[in-house]
Amino acid sequence: MVQQEPAGALGLVAAGEAAAAAATAEVRLSRRRWAVVLLFSSYSLCNAFQWIQYGSINNVFVHFYGVSAFAIDWLSMSYMVTYIPLLFPVAWLLDKRGLRLIALAGSALNALGAWVKLGSLKPHLFPITVLGQVICSLAQVFILGMPSHIASVWFGPREVSTACSIAVFGNQLGIAVGFLVPPVLVPNVEDVEKLAYHISIMFFATAGVATALFILVVIGLNTGCFYALSTLLNRMVIHRYPGEEVNAGRIGLTIILLGMVGALISGIWLDRTKTYKQTTLVVYIMSLVGMIAYTFTLSLGHLWVVFVTAGMLGFFMTGYLPLGFEFAAELTYPESEGTSSGLLNVSAQIFGIAFTISQGQIMDRFGTEAGNLFLCSFLFLGTVMTAFVKADLRRQQANLDNEQTRLQGSNQITDYGTVPCNPNPINSHSCSLAHTQRKQCQKPAPIP
Repeated sequence: MVQQEPAGALGLVAAGEAAAAAATAEVRLSRRRWAVVLLFSSYSLCNAFQWIQYGSINNVFVHFYGVSAFAIDWLSMSYMVTYIPLLFPVAWLLDKRGLRLIALAGSALNALGAWVKLGSLKPHLFPITVLGQVICSLAQVFILGMPSHIASVWFGPREVSTACSIAVFGNQLGIAVGFLVPPVLVPNVEDVEKLAYHISIMFFATAGVATALFILVVIGLNTGCFYALSTLLNRMVIHRYPGEEVNAGRIGLTIILLGMVGALISGIWLDRTKTYKQTTLVVYIMSLVGMIAYTFTLSLGHLWVVFVTAGMLGFFMTGYLPLGFEFAAELTYPESEGTSSGLLNVSAQIFGIAFTISQGQIMDRFGTEAGNLFLCSFLFLGTVMTAFVKADLRRQQANLDNEQTRLQGSNQITDYGTVPCNPNPINSHSCSLAHTQRKQCQKPAPIP
């Protein structure tokens, strides 16, 4: 005689075990996620360096190519102009084809643009350097929308803000290097041949780094004001402190280095507190305060004071970038993070173009202080508008709802689990189903 359990009990046992296994299974984060975000940060760094490498030594390129300062400013603004019409096609590609295609396209265009610039080492070849810069600007369309998307795809809810800030960190570090290195590599000399030699060193080094990063990708895989300030920083400093090209680059470096610290602190703070609106508003207010301090200390005649106020400005203004990406992702959930960050970048490019042109014209007619006050007025307007934004943290609420659903599922499995029947036929007169549905198991009739 073979002892058998009732079919209903067996089904419930199997269902309970399957549900328990599903509930206890967890999505494990890949150890490669940090390598991915660091790789992205690296070629974002290279692209950002190419954006600001002309603006940080504006006067040198004006002398070499024999064009106006406004023409050199347009080499930076080309990034902003290109981004606006191409945002939505690239955002669509990001949603449909994923990160790998976007990463490959961005790094490939970045390397191609760097090599094209090597063909512009003669004063009459300014159109070639424009072409190379436009190609690099196409690359940044693929790069700028990726930080939030990388963070949400590769990282857990407790790391997503920190990951986003690290991804933005690379872009800001590239701008910092773009402020520091070009004034050192390309001194302001009168001899055009020597100037071409120094420019070629910078272009060759950039092309080599961009190509190496592209190979790695193949193998593995308040902002408008900031853009205007970065583009025009050299002109501001040289106007007040003639002959201080190197220190102008160092001031830009100070802005970005302290900005990177601010960005990392902001990301870690958001992960710990989730106070998105409060943090964003405080940082916006401090950006305004920093801009006002920088405006009224630039003309004091003491460079060390400019370093201090510029560093304060960079800490808050650059630190605002990951805050803006993450707050926008919260407010627009369940829309794609790539779409929300892309729209933010479009807004930044539009205002960046408008502010760069307007501030440049104001500086030429009324002086540097008037141009900076122009930016202060818009930072004040942005602060007021931020104060009226409702803190509707949709993504955080969705994460909480999912966690509660998972916990409720685990509790139900505990309540309706099974206790197996005793396989010993002598003592198999009864067994129990746990908790609410307790039924006496009947000993089956002997088989004749």
